[in-house]
Amino acid sequence: MVMQVNIHYAKTHLSELIEQAENGEEVILARNGKPAVRLVPASSKKSGTLLGALKGKIWISDDFNSPETNKEIEDLFYNSPLFPEKPAKRRKKSA
Repeated sequence: MVMQVNIHYAKTHLSELIEQAENGEEVILARNGKPAVRLVPASSKKSGTLLGALKGKIWISDDFNSPETNKEIEDLFYNSPLFPEKPAKRRKKSA
């Protein structure tokens, strides 16, 4: 159930309105008859990442980081130059 009250009423009955919001009732404070804010209980539970939420939805191979399966990547990692040669400069086309 949604309860809408004006700000003057809210000032004089704030404790009651807070109690109603804590009990799950939606309380809207209105200014000049137009909804301005919603009074909701503060959540003690932090929102964010829920550990284990993707369990059973993602699969990673047992050998995902095995050198045998990634020879090309390993070769690039260990045998590539630190600073590869710079590419040749492009010439501007003359019109």
